Amino acid sequence: MAHILHIETASVTCSVAISSNEKLLAIRESYVDKSHAALVTVFIQELFEETGLKPSDLDAISVSMGPGSYTGLRIGVSTAKGLAYGLAKPLIAVNTLKAMAWGLVNSPELDHIDLVNDFYLSPMIDARRMEVYTSLFDKELRSIKEISAEIIDEKSFQAFMDKKPVFFFGNGAEKCEAIIQHKNAMFIPGFHNSSKYMVSLAYESYRLKKFEDVAYFEPFYLKDFIATSPKNKILGTFFSGK
Repeated sequence: MAHILHIETASVTCSVAISSNEKLLAIRESYVDKSHAALVTVFIQELFEETGLKPSDLDAISVSMGPGSYTGLRIGVSTAKGLAYGLAKPLIAVNTLKAMAWGLVNSPELDHIDLVNDFYLSPMIDARRMEVYTSLFDKELRSIKEISAEIIDEKSFQAFMDKKPVFFFGNGAEKCEAIIQHKNAMFIPGFHNSSKYMVSLAYESYRLKKFEDVAYFEPFYLKDFIATSPKNKILGTFFSGK
């Protein structure tokens, strides 16, 4: 059994999970903005306590790689890298937008989507003002459009919507609903990023031994950021569980 710790901090959501192969064992989540630094290591410790696992029992660390919030990604990736290095475990990077697309297709609470008909998936993460981080996938999660920072207007995605329905979801989609008025624009409300959507994708990477270089891996920020004083105080006493 491969025990993998999953960390998702690319958006407002702070989410941490532990899985065994593709089975979710436990999860902790918060949707409070800017809570990542305060909660991520607390959640990790709580998951160890709930599952009875020790840090040394992990087989890999999985982290949402972006795009998304600069600060959120920095906190999540630095936590994951610290654990991977300190525990001598492999690091797995999961494409944030692809994990969102996987979640929309596979979540039981979203089973109202008709998977028989053809469609595109457009996960969106808020990038402030009328800009979003987004990509486009088909129903098999194959990439149709490269990841980009898009300024949304009434013609956005029109060429794709002329062909088939496009499902827009994520915290970036909410502000686009009033602008994209095409008949094939389908908006899914209430969708949150979650570490549970990373489980299958991370396990596949683990099985194929697709690991990152812990020393050199960086999040996919997509855009430059004007740095502020870091508030991140992470990595407490996890290594004592070796």
